[in-house]
Formats: sequence, structure tokens, C-alpha cells
Amino acid sequence: MKKTLYKFATVINLKLYGDDESERHFKAVEKMLDDIDQQINMSNKDSEIHAINEAAGKKAIKVSKGTFDLMKVSIEYAKDTQGAFDPSIGPLVSLWKIGNGGEHVPDVNLINQAKSLVNYKDIIMDEANLTIKLAKEGMSLDLGGIGKGYAADLVADYLHEEQVESAIIDLGGSSIIAIGRKPSGEQWRIGLQDPDRERGEQLALIQLDNETIDSSGVYERFFMENGVRYHHILDPKTGFPTKNGLKSVTIIGGTATDADVLSTAVVVMDLEEGMAYMKQKQNVEAMFITEDNRIYMTPGLKGKINLTNTRYTLVE
Repeated sequence: MKKTLYKFATVINLKLYGDDESERHFKAVEKMLDDIDQQINMSNKDSEIHAINEAAGKKAIKVSKGTFDLMKVSIEYAKDTQGAFDPSIGPLVSLWKIGNGGEHVPDVNLINQAKSLVNYKDIIMDEANLTIKLAKEGMSLDLGGIGKGYAADLVADYLHEEQVESAIIDLGGSSIIAIGRKPSGEQWRIGLQDPDRERGEQLALIQLDNETIDSSGVYERFFMENGVRYHHILDPKTGFPTKNGLKSVTIIGGTATDADVLSTAVVVMDLEEGMAYMKQKQNVEAMFITEDNRIYMTPGLKGKINLTNTRYTLVE
């Protein structure tokens, strides 16, 4: 059975196979996603993250263990990526508003002001009391680079507990978890998005079972000004959208939370830095697409991805 939901400003598709209780599972998953929205969606005025942002520079906010643990993971990745991923990027996201009405490059003084408030080291965590405080007024958290993966993992955990053996969890076409195999016993065939085409047009296919895949790219949300594309993936160090020759990065393996963060962080890095970083990771692989339509892969992906679009060149 299939269920389509609209949560976190994205379309969520759930497919469950060979289970007589699909409707019960769908209802449980929808409630779970609503609960997550109440915890980590900065745009939801009732969420815990919104409360933390409102109290920035003033006081600590008590949060649920789930939110606290997600923030711990976010900060660990911020350290590991040397700030390429930073959960305190909220001031820049709110200034640019790309995908939310932003159509012009902000004044450089405003960009610098917002950038000065982005620093994961100014997030104060108190594990004993489960509180989070932002050290400076004007700081804000934005978990858009990790939230969908986190939600996908929780849905997958629930389905595993319910002993669902065959399912696809698809959050917006970017965070996908394949549970088990198809009822026929075949592996799932997942299409990889062509960054130059409409959503759903593929450049390659990969076969998966019990694996995660996540993609981030400059094609998802953007505006044009004076012939220049300004996309939604912001570099915390410059305050501007990334401009490093990468169109997209796809991460395969690990948890969906890991893959979501990594795909965001590695897009911020350039190809050389991102490739070196990903080669150090165990059980996780990456595919990079550059602006000149070349595809680079970490060693573990060689032979696993089948290109279906001749515009692209695989660099061995």
C-alpha cells in the first residue's frame, strides 16, 4: 500500500508491502511526523527549536530527549566537518529566504551581520537538565540539513519494530530508506535525480536493499539575479550560497540522519576536500556531480551505479 503525506514543507511517500496492518502503520507514522514537527521545525511557532530561537541570548529552554540528542549529533557533525555543516545557520537562512520568497541578494552588511551569529560553539547544551541555550541574541537554529534524515530514521525504526519486511520511506525524493527487498526478492531500483532536469528525471539507477540514500544539490531551491543562480545551500563561512563547482552530492549508506548531514556538508566543501573527507568514512559512499557534468565516486560505489543519461561522464 502507498500513502502520500505533506510534512516539513515536502511530499512524503510511504510504500509498505505484504503487511495486513498498513493503515495502522500509516496512522502511527503520520502522528510520529507531526510530533517531530512539534520538536524541530523552526517555522512551527509551537516547536522546541522555535522556543530556543526566541530565547536566544536570554535563557535556556528545556527540550525533549529526542531534540536534545539530535542537537548533540548536529554539533558532533559541525565539529567533524569543521563547520561546513552548522545547525546555527538560522540567521543566514532567514536573511536569504531562498525557497520562501527570497528573490534578491541581501545587502553585504546584513550578510556579514548574520554570518557573525553563526557558530555552533555558541550552542550551550546541558545534558543533566536537557536544556539548550543560544549564547547570543539573534542566533537561531535551523535543522533543515538534518531533519528529514532524522525523521526517516525514526519511521524506519518504527517499521522495523513492527516487523515490516519490505518498504520504501521517501522524504521529498532526497532522503530515502529501502527496507528489505521487493516482495519478489529483487533489490530496489532507485533513480538518481538529474540536477539539470525536472524532479523525477533520472541520470542513473542504483540497486539497494536495507540501505539509505540522500542527495543535496544546488538545483532544489534557487533564484536568478543578473544571470547568476543563487541556491539554498549556504556556506556558513562566507554567508553566501556555495560556489565550488559542485551541482550535487549523493550519499549512500549509514543512517538517514548521517546521510542527510553528509550530503549537505560535502556540497559546501569542494570536490577535492569532499572526496578526501568521504574516503575516511566507513560504510558510507558518495557520488559527486560537477558543473561540467562529470561524475566522481568514492571507491565503494564503483560498478554499483548504472548511468542512464549520456550527458554525463563517469570519471574513473
